[in-house]
Amino acid sequence: MATSAAPSPSPETGSRAGSGTVLAHTSAGVIAGERSGRLSVFRGVPYAAPPVGPLRFASPRPPVPWSGVRDATAFAPESLQPIIPGSGEDSLYANVWTPAPTGSADAGPDTDAEAAKPVLVYIHGGGWMVGGGSLPVYDGARLADRGDLVVVTFNYRLGALGFGLHEEFTDPDTGDFANWGLQDQAALLRWVHRNAAAFGGDPDNITVAGTSAGGASTWQFALLPELRGIIRRIVPISACHVWEPATSLSPADSRQAYEAVARRLGTTVPGLREVPAAALMDAWEEVFGGLPGEREVGSGREFRGPVVDGRWMSAFDYELPTPEVPVLAVHTRTEGSFYTGPCPPQPTPTPPPTDAAELREAVRGVLEKGMEKVPYELADACIAAYREAAEADGLPQDPLSLWTEIWGDALFRYQIVRLSERHARHGRSPQYVMEFAQPVRAPHHGTPHEATSPFLFGTYADPAAISATYPVPGTTPLFHDGPHERAVSETFMDLVAAFARDGVPTGPGAPAWPVFDPERPSTLVLGGEPIAEIATTSKARQLRFWDESGWVPRT
Repeated sequence: MATSAAPSPSPETGSRAGSGTVLAHTSAGVIAGERSGRLSVFRGVPYAAPPVGPLRFASPRPPVPWSGVRDATAFAPESLQPIIPGSGEDSLYANVWTPAPTGSADAGPDTDAEAAKPVLVYIHGGGWMVGGGSLPVYDGARLADRGDLVVVTFNYRLGALGFGLHEEFTDPDTGDFANWGLQDQAALLRWVHRNAAAFGGDPDNITVAGTSAGGASTWQFALLPELRGIIRRIVPISACHVWEPATSLSPADSRQAYEAVARRLGTTVPGLREVPAAALMDAWEEVFGGLPGEREVGSGREFRGPVVDGRWMSAFDYELPTPEVPVLAVHTRTEGSFYTGPCPPQPTPTPPPTDAAELREAVRGVLEKGMEKVPYELADACIAAYREAAEADGLPQDPLSLWTEIWGDALFRYQIVRLSERHARHGRSPQYVMEFAQPVRAPHHGTPHEATSPFLFGTYADPAAISATYPVPGTTPLFHDGPHERAVSETFMDLVAAFARDGVPTGPGAPAWPVFDPERPSTLVLGGEPIAEIATTSKARQLRFWDESGWVPRT
């Protein structure tokens, strides 16, 4: 799923910048990055103090100022997680790619306010448990260069250290006791707003994009009052909109989980600030090990995202108003094939079903992600509805295809489409909807969840970048690499860059893209043949099952 990055750089107090060095004057001190083509690149820039010791389970604090020039040419470690060697707690660092002028070793900042660039902040996904902004799939060079943007990626706290709730962790300064990963993301956005000009960016033109868990954050932050003056637009991509019990712990279950971890480690809940980080992570994984029905708690059945705490997440997205900023919402054609392909991310994946009986059990497994007891009648009704819809649309009806569609719609596409429709009816800002349809190569199939990132960042042909996200079997590349794929990637970059610039997604490779209206063709389909076209929402019949089933919350 991911690869490790280099250790975090340490300040070089009083050092002199090298001959090819570029400087930026941030609010905490001067940093030295490097020139790469027409870009200046800064890696491992602290946007908050290390959340260690007494700052574990605490709100993020501003970065500790330094004197002299701090090296910013190496990525920091990803936030602590089970799958990346070298990940750690000291991880709150940002990476910046900018085409704007910057200071040199012999001169101060050289930023022309009139030429300030739009800023695109990207929030990585990973189920709130894994991932990092420094993974090679998110290399911002191509997007910054082609889009003429300042591109920012970053890390935030994950897992037990990032997403949960317990009042015994109450921060004496802020009063917060939950969702430290969300707090980190908000701190990063405030840091970007404060420091955008240092990188040639426009602090009044910040667009926030993200995929999966990161896509959910873009939506949540657009609704957060204190960030409304910072976020100009959002690009939620394959957003995993949070709901309980599938992707969020209930407050009661979160309390119980931390208390169970404390018992395992022979300490109290506040004492968890003092135990070794690796031991805490391992104990957390033990609490949530095995199938959902075998755990100590009943919620957080598939992912453990933000918990409703009345502050950083006041309610779930389907319960809240629609954002008041312009939206460019993206989903893939077959979100579920990320999980039903030959190398799914689950530690103990379900074998693909090959007949009716296996399909019934596989669908029950999907439904168990959001429901404690799943009657066979519900699984049968789901399969029947999807088979009928596939027949009407001329789509495959084999067990693997049906299972794939059910998985992707249940956890992702249903809420994405329905929330987009709600925004079209009640929203006061323009909204554009994209279906990303570029297929992967066999033995993978469809257009999986997270297939978007390699094309947005132009890293689809980079084996190291792809292996950081997909465990691709053998030596077969995940994507083809030719003129068609290059055109899809460049069109994606152009559309997002144009949206970040002035709120209207345009590009030479795309047709005129109307504001989304569910009653007429207005979805831009990107990828496949042709490269880009305007169409109606695909596979609408499939979504009707979820409207009536009561399994996933209705918007």
